[in-house]
Amino acid sequence: MKTVLTLLICLSLAACSGKPIQRKDGTTTERPISLAGIAKSDIDDVTEVSQRETIALMKKLTEKLYRRNPAEFRKGGLDNAEAAVARIFDPVNHWHLSSRRNLDWQASINSAFAEDYAGDRIEALMNGLLTMVMATYKHKTEIYVLDTLDPQSLYNGARNIEIAVWRLSNAKNANGELLFLTNGVGPDGIANLSFEREFGKLIATQDLIARIIEDKTNRTIRFSVINAASLIFLPI
Repeated sequence: MKTVLTLLICLSLAACSGKPIQRKDGTTTERPISLAGIAKSDIDDVTEVSQRETIALMKKLTEKLYRRNPAEFRKGGLDNAEAAVARIFDPVNHWHLSSRRNLDWQASINSAFAEDYAGDRIEALMNGLLTMVMATYKHKTEIYVLDTLDPQSLYNGARNIEIAVWRLSNAKNANGELLFLTNGVGPDGIANLSFEREFGKLIATQDLIARIIEDKTNRTIRFSVINAASLIFLPI
């Protein structure tokens, strides 16, 4: 019986393997296969993929923000955008041990827009957003059959990102200058809306997994209309 069970496990793992997607930037969707995967449902796998895609989008946006606002990473004593991005996102690799789990994400985001804030505004903003997003996944990076996420929390997370994006595009200092440079107009007069597109993908990914978890758990999301200008974040 042990031999048969071992054979079934090996066949199951082999069936899960497939040719990974190769992206233009050189990254891949390939994942290592492990026995832990047997304790996951298809929805669990989809949830983990959604989380990884969300984090990848946030990293891309963070790097773009630093490229447009290099003075910010210099405030933190760093020499380049790559080091600044790594400082924000490296804790994800050991999130269950990271003190960042206890960060007050609302306060962190709000400080990024405070006129008298002297630190790295991008770090404060993205630290807050990352911690908020991880909270919607209950601070887990591995999802198993017995884990239950809250679709309302995931939905609220998408709305909070919308609020942060509105503030990012509109926050100004006392001189009427934008605190952050994001979308712009090129020398050819064509608008560069790359930030808007990437944030749109981020919000859509969060909304999609919220609907998937809603269907899985039969817990109905309370959809609400928010006024981004109100600056009030929804609870997670």
